[in-house]
Amino acid sequence: MRVRQPARIAGRRVMLIGHHKGRDTREKIEANFGCAHPEGYRKALRIMRMAEDYKLPVVIFIDTPGAYPGIGAEERGQAQAIATNLREMISVETPIVATVIGEGGSGGALGIGVADRVCVLENAYYSVISPEGCAAILWKSGSRAADAAEVLKLTGKDLLALGIIDEVIPEPAGGAHRDPQQAGQNLKQVILGHLKELKTQSLAKLLESRYEKFRKIGVIG
Repeated sequence: MRVRQPARIAGRRVMLIGHHKGRDTREKIEANFGCAHPEGYRKALRIMRMAEDYKLPVVIFIDTPGAYPGIGAEERGQAQAIATNLREMISVETPIVATVIGEGGSGGALGIGVADRVCVLENAYYSVISPEGCAAILWKSGSRAADAAEVLKLTGKDLLALGIIDEVIPEPAGGAHRDPQQAGQNLKQVILGHLKELKTQSLAKLLESRYEKFRKIGVIG
């Protein structure tokens, strides 16, 4: 987990939290391929509480296939760390905007994903499990990942229709990695727009809306 405290977006001070995945093989190994340990989730929550004290909004970038699954992480309370974040983020007294910029997998993503506004880049996914993991469970073969992805409804378009996210952020032709500058500009404008909107809400309304937002997920009819 990476933290920048505070950062600036178009001159506006924010607390910035995000997964660090790495670019080449060496970096990815060092960063556990974006899979955070329990200490990372505890650090993220500590920074959010600091943001409360300084009255700064929190901006979060999610890019993880899931929390680190090692025995050591479980022994140090991985599940508890994520569960604590789910409970505590509901009551963090400052605006929170989270964006899935690549992978958004399982509790590893949700552990820093309880936000007033949740956005997803056009070619990113946000799901309870990766398509490969789902295929391995349902069909005993990762080769059916495409079928699993269809069933999971994990694309931005599907997530928006289901009311799980608030906005799909367009990417340049070929994906964000083809034109990082333009992708960054698109991301910046969306984040600033949501922060401006959230700033107009009273604290009581902000917390009530955040709570109701996540209580309604999964409700049909």
